[in-house]
Amino acid sequence: IDEVEALSSIYEDEWCVIDEASRIFCIRIVDELDHPKWTICLQVILPPEYPAAAPPVYQLNAPWLRGQERLSLSNGLEEIYLENSGDCILFLWVGKIRDFLQLKSQSTDKAPEVQQTTEEAGINYQDDYLIAPQPPGQQVTVNVAFPESSEGEQLPPITHGQPITDRRSTFQAHLAPVVTPHQVKLLLQDLYQNKKIANATHNIYAY
Repeated sequence: IDEVEALSSIYEDEWCVIDEASRIFCIRIVDELDHPKWTICLQVILPPEYPAAAPPVYQLNAPWLRGQERLSLSNGLEEIYLENSGDCILFLWVGKIRDFLQLKSQSTDKAPEVQQTTEEAGINYQDDYLIAPQPPGQQVTVNVAFPESSEGEQLPPITHGQPITDRRSTFQAHLAPVVTPHQVKLLLQDLYQNKKIANATHNIYAY
């Protein structure tokens, strides 16, 4: 709570409370205050166990942040958590993101391009939250609340792909035909009943 109060006091208009009861917050981070060119919104969910035994669940919102840049920044945030396990880390995360933006601003004169390509236009990134990896011996379960099923709306059939292991990471795809956003919620609710899926480091979906 002290960390949240300090952040809200320091960043004021850049700090946003999305759901105080659920401890969901968002902070807008820019490369420079006077003439910002590069911006990232860091949205976090603070589990009850944070900071002692669980990391924040986080989301990086920036239309231009893709591919290797997104992966590099995410890895940097997760390294900070692993190096400071048990401590409050939001200040460190904000500093890391600001350094990332300032370095990008110095290395390019181009403004960010936010126009979606045809392939990206149908992808919904709104609920793609990431969980920082756990130190050895620790585990956290994230409970996701979903709306109740609408009458007559059924769970679509799910095709589960074969797990693929590359070095120390395992990947598995799950495919299902959906026609409404509510079916997406039903599908995720069903998948998250599997503890391996619910506790995966990076759960990403698109529809």
